[in-house]
Amino acid sequence: MKLFAIADLHLGFGVDKPMNIFGGWDDHVERIRKNWQEKISPEDMVVMPGDLSWGMNFEESEPDLAFVEQLNGTKIISKGNHDYWWETKSKMQRFFDDKGFKSLHIMQNNHYAFGDIGICGTRGWVNDNTVTENAKVIAREAIRLELSIQSALKDGLKPVVFLHYPPVFGENRNFEILDVLYKYKIKKVFYGHLHGKAHAYAINGICDGIEYHLVSSDFLHFDPLDITQIVQSDNL
Repeated sequence: MKLFAIADLHLGFGVDKPMNIFGGWDDHVERIRKNWQEKISPEDMVVMPGDLSWGMNFEESEPDLAFVEQLNGTKIISKGNHDYWWETKSKMQRFFDDKGFKSLHIMQNNHYAFGDIGICGTRGWVNDNTVTENAKVIAREAIRLELSIQSALKDGLKPVVFLHYPPVFGENRNFEILDVLYKYKIKKVFYGHLHGKAHAYAINGICDGIEYHLVSSDFLHFDPLDITQIVQSDNL
């Protein structure tokens, strides 16, 4: 059993949102499908931290979710800034149950176990709390992250964090999120959101005692990253 990660699939089967208008995104859905099915087995687990579908509601996102459902493995999904279809966990679970989406599992204020690892996370937010609206969202996201980490610790697991937004980007810092990471001595963080030229400012490596990995799909060339050894290693 292996653990993989990939964010930002930006699927749009139910809407008119072509991704090939962006450089490097030609045939990205088929590339994801091919790479996924070649390396991921039904017994494996894949964490998908945000921006799965361009759909604005369940109806529009259903074909995107159906596409992911038929791919190999168990999928742990969390919210991104473009996941407008996202609802409360209970509404989403009822929708998944109604549609027979059995391999999709929602990460929100909770965790999932991979051996002795606790898969934790939340969306995060922009690294700017000077705007009142941003400050409120950041505070809420920090609480959600803490609840997720606490749930893993309660089960005796070692938390590894998955965010959509990077808490560190160039010289910018999201201190509310970082405070939670430092409080619980989190050593490994995976994140998405960054595309194109923003890759140049992404943190990939150790920063202030935390090992960061960007897993947005275009950064990975639409090839899910095997993170099994990364999460299991104690090299910090």
